[in-house]
Amino acid sequence: MHPIQKIPSPSVQETTSTASNKMSDRDAKSLKRSCRQFEAIFIQSMFKAMRKTIPDGGFFEKDTAHEIYQDMLDLEISNEMARRQSIGLADQMYRQMEKYLTGSEKK
Repeated sequence: MHPIQKIPSPSVQETTSTASNKMSDRDAKSLKRSCRQFEAIFIQSMFKAMRKTIPDGGFFEKDTAHEIYQDMLDLEISNEMARRQSIGLADQMYRQMEKYLTGSEKK
């Protein structure tokens, strides 16, 4: 008779660490995306504040449709600015918050 060999099974810590690594990767991507979205909202609010400084008047009358179009344009420009040429706010926020992700060793 052959002696029964025990098949090593992964320990609970190994499976938990693998799961937490996958979770922390997903959390890190989600945090980065959220920081970028926050930066886009911040840029959009800066655009709104800057537009308020421009006096009314000009060639075209400003109505509700014009305001909606201007808001949509500002939203798209701010999203592209946050995605392509960030002002650095998203990076700073990410660096500060990444240490609070579960499974992260940086503190």
